Amino acid sequence: MSGITKAALFTLAVPLLAAPALAADQPPGALALKRVLLSTGGVGYFEHEARVSGDAALTLEVRRDQVDDVLKSIVVYDDRGGIGTVDLPGQEPLETAFRELPFTPEDLASPTALLNAMKGAEVQTSGSRAVSGRLLSVTEEYTQLPNGGGTVTRNRVSLMTAEGLRQLVLEETDSLRFADPRVQAQLDSALAAVAGAAGKERRRLTIRTTAPQADAGAERTVRVAYVVAAPLWKATYRLTLPESAPGSAKGTEGGTGDLQGWAVLENLSGDDWKGVELSVASGNPVTFRQALYSAYFVNRPEVPVEVLGRVLPPPDEGAVAADVMAKAQDSAVRSRAAAESGAPTAMAAPPPPAPAPAMSAPFAGAMPQRAAETTPAESTEATAQVLFRYPQPVTLANGGTMMMPITARAIPAERLSLYQPNTQPRHPLAALRLSNGDSGETGLPPGVLTLYERLGGAAAYVGDARLATLPAGESRILSFAVDQAVTVDRSEQPSRTLSRATLADGVLQLTVTDRQTTTYRIAGAAGEDRTVIVEHPRRSGWELVQPSDGAAPDLTADAYRLPVAVPAGQTVTLSVALERPRIERFGISEMSPEQVRAYASSTELPPAAREALAKVATLRGAVADKERRVGELEREQAEIGKEQERLRQNLATLPRDSDLFKRTIAKMGEQETRLDGLSRELATARKEADTARNTLRDQVRGMTF
Repeated sequence: MSGITKAALFTLAVPLLAAPALAADQPPGALALKRVLLSTGGVGYFEHEARVSGDAALTLEVRRDQVDDVLKSIVVYDDRGGIGTVDLPGQEPLETAFRELPFTPEDLASPTALLNAMKGAEVQTSGSRAVSGRLLSVTEEYTQLPNGGGTVTRNRVSLMTAEGLRQLVLEETDSLRFADPRVQAQLDSALAAVAGAAGKERRRLTIRTTAPQADAGAERTVRVAYVVAAPLWKATYRLTLPESAPGSAKGTEGGTGDLQGWAVLENLSGDDWKGVELSVASGNPVTFRQALYSAYFVNRPEVPVEVLGRVLPPPDEGAVAADVMAKAQDSAVRSRAAAESGAPTAMAAPPPPAPAPAMSAPFAGAMPQRAAETTPAESTEATAQVLFRYPQPVTLANGGTMMMPITARAIPAERLSLYQPNTQPRHPLAALRLSNGDSGETGLPPGVLTLYERLGGAAAYVGDARLATLPAGESRILSFAVDQAVTVDRSEQPSRTLSRATLADGVLQLTVTDRQTTTYRIAGAAGEDRTVIVEHPRRSGWELVQPSDGAAPDLTADAYRLPVAVPAGQTVTLSVALERPRIERFGISEMSPEQVRAYASSTELPPAAREALAKVATLRGAVADKERRVGELEREQAEIGKEQERLRQNLATLPRDSDLFKRTIAKMGEQETRLDGLSRELATARKEADTARNTLRDQVRGMTF
């Protein structure tokens, strides 16, 4: 790396350094933010640390909008102890606090609303009128002030006392309190909940850890980490190119450039970062959210309550004496049988149920949890991402922005021109090919790049470019300006070639090759050579057949990259051809005579094929003539039918003894005679057309080539 690059990096990096927080400044059991890792996936990893001994309850405050992410990702690392539970207040603690109260938070907006919500409660007042009774209502009254001074609002309280209904003005009362201590306690609890809800934008988590039984009093380190949404950090680069030698070819020298990379990031976590270990990760991880902080209830089907059919016995209308005696005798017999067997005559009470077996507790004790081990690997190339860890502790206030250097090294840079027809149809783009090969320690994340070039010992701005993700061992082309010194003219010429034809079972099958030829005429720069990379569009189903020098071109997602050496002041032509084979099938019997004659006269077919198609064309022409004759006779027959219908309508209005009536009758007779002749001619013509079609079909089926 050049001395200028090192000095610039050191100067900009100095404000990032901060003295690490001393362990003595941290109270025992307090969680302090120690590590921050920001990902290009739009999330951040935050790790807190505390020194504890014995069982400990650690507290951690997070923003309410981060609770879902914290519940999804929180992890506790304890080198020797275990992990208990993690608890926090509910999502709506204020609603929970008021769920069992006789009033709502809105009722605390004014004394009037609270008293109306507590109708029936016993209250006691003091002042000019000391009254004790139960609340009936509180109503507003508007009193007109004298001399047009406006109105004043007063609240009249109605109480039911031992002496009857009494009223008083709330504003004239020194104090009013609820006589029932339970109501007063509920009110105190509600006010405390409202006060506590003032900080509802944050939630406090309590993480309970357990000490190992063997060494319960020893001090140990506990780390608590989670992943929450964080601003996307941005990569930005500066590339300084060396001064070109006079007359050197653009794209022929293998030079290098000094590359500086920076990460631009923000601290919007809600807390200051003080002496944290800061890293950024470049990758494309799968990240998502889930509403874990919301309560869900399963919809259960409702079944009707089983109600037995109601029985309504009829009223007893009495019975004869014989029935009564029979029942009495039967009852006596049953009593004697019971006495002889020793059974009680009256129904005995059922024995008390046996005590249910004691239900075993679901957990006999806390299940021992294996201590989580933390052995993070110090690596720059991680799974599916690249890590950049700043070597010094970082301090950044909440809401602040920081630039952190992520790379500074020399990188191979080849100058060239890139022609992209859709970007600039007449001129190529001045570009660089950056190679992150053997010299590249890690991949580079995507970002914007500002290009400088040394001219006469000083650096000059050249242009901006966008760098896509550059893994180790790969290269990228960066365009930064329009190369006005090189001009490109492009022309296209489509063509079609018949390469094969077969005829079998009356089906003509043609193998056709479509060819699209594009010619690029590249006029080079007057004073220097150029290497121009032509990006020719790729087309699905087409194959590159020219140029065919044996060197496979580079491929992008939608283009071929074809290099062309353009000497200074000269014009170079590049022809690019794409071909696509396809098959066309035609039924000879259904083709028109003109189509068959066109193929029969094609010089691309062999003589045997042209001779067979010429014969087919003659037969197809005969069929067409016969079908044309049938059509003519059918049209004439239809026209005579329409004319006769008109004449019949005229006859209905003409006198029978008139000359016009007689001429009309005569004309209709002539038409009938012609219709008879047409019927005979049409039958003959149709028969001849069928014969011609059958002849064509038989001839075509027998032809093969």
